[in-house]
Amino acid sequence: MLAGRYDIGREIGRGGMGAVWLGRDTVLNRDVALKRIGLLPGAGAPDLERAEREARLAARLNHPHVVAVYDLIAEGEANWLVMEYVEGVTLAALVKNDGALSTDEAAGLVRQAADALAAAHGAGIVHRDVKPSNMLVTPNGDVKITDFGIARAEADASLTQTGLVTGSPAYLAPEVASGASATDRSDVWSLGATLFHTLAGHPPYDVGDNLMGALYRIVHEEPPRLTDAGWVTPVLEHTMARDPADRWSMAQVRDFLAQGSEVRIHPAAPAVGVDDDSTRVLPPAPVPVPAVAPIAAPTSAPNSAPTSGTRRRRSPWPWLAAAAVVLVLLVIGYAALTSGDGGGTPNAGSSSPTTSASKGSSRSSAPSTADQAQAMEDFITTYLATVTSDRQAAWEMLTPAYQAASGGFGSYSAFWSKIESATPSNVTADPSAMTVTYDVAYEHHKGARTTEHHTLQLVHDGSSYLINDQLS
Repeated sequence: MLAGRYDIGREIGRGGMGAVWLGRDTVLNRDVALKRIGLLPGAGAPDLERAEREARLAARLNHPHVVAVYDLIAEGEANWLVMEYVEGVTLAALVKNDGALSTDEAAGLVRQAADALAAAHGAGIVHRDVKPSNMLVTPNGDVKITDFGIARAEADASLTQTGLVTGSPAYLAPEVASGASATDRSDVWSLGATLFHTLAGHPPYDVGDNLMGALYRIVHEEPPRLTDAGWVTPVLEHTMARDPADRWSMAQVRDFLAQGSEVRIHPAAPAVGVDDDSTRVLPPAPVPVPAVAPIAAPTSAPNSAPTSGTRRRRSPWPWLAAAAVVLVLLVIGYAALTSGDGGGTPNAGSSSPTTSASKGSSRSSAPSTADQAQAMEDFITTYLATVTSDRQAAWEMLTPAYQAASGGFGSYSAFWSKIESATPSNVTADPSAMTVTYDVAYEHHKGARTTEHHTLQLVHDGSSYLINDQLS
């Protein structure tokens, strides 16, 4: 126990500067994040004065998009920062798990970070280490920036060894990469580099083992550009500008992004492992359920609130094209079946017993409505049995459109990892509407049980089906 009140639990994150633990404040009865601070790379003893100064700097900010600092305690030779415990995943892990974000998704997340950084700059604080791994995305799609001020004490180890600069190489502004002190406009560049990362799926600069080469490119070459950034292209141009005077202020970045469409995000499940460039605060996958839940998922869960989100949209044209083909085939089939029943001259032998028998045999070979209903019901029963044991296999039972609507596999898997079993009852299919309605009893890992009613819409997939939508 630290300071007589903080119990240290399991490790929840690890980065270049050490580990973060889940703690429990026994006085206020709440979870906290505990991080040991003050030990500089290569130093034999912690810089206690600097650690205290940096912790106080971080605590000066009270903003909804900043991880709150609660306490700084000294325990023997160690200093511990007590912070707000945030359920979520770093933006770096979100992109790593789900790939590049859409323009609207990226803008919605980065706008929140810009709001926090604009408030910091207004208070005379420069973050100095803005990057995706210092941004936490909650299950509700809220962004919280961490390591305010502390980044100056906990610089990237490889850069500290060069004696040049502090910060993360791939997101450094040119003036900082050349050895100058960071300013608020340096944070603006780093936020632009973060936006670039979310849109491209990778950082703007590939540092690898060639640190000095990367620094040279940042200082002397024109910034990289994206050809498909959409309406946020001006943000990239006015943040990643080599001359700090050509960059927007952080408030301008925030206001421009706020003009875009409203965005709500379903983050992926927290990744297990280590961020390449930072310490992460990564709890287990969150329990809260998206407003458009993963297919056939409960719409509510014990001690959780519904969340909402806009997912990456995939092009509807493949589905529209498929629907058009089906429509054409139906028209041709109907014309073939009805030809010779009136109007025109019948084909030779069209009324012969042999031909009639042949037609009757052809029609009787198609599945009956009852058979189709049973097949649809069996499909949903199989899906619910699969989703709690093999989420990847269950994921393949969704159409691409609904995979996108479910927020990506990370969000889908994060939710279902909390469900022990899903037992259906009263399963009823309507082949004409391609829907299946059922009740389902969920047993959660924590022992809670809930029962819900759902209606799913299916589409044909060869001799089987795929789930295309959740209607209720």
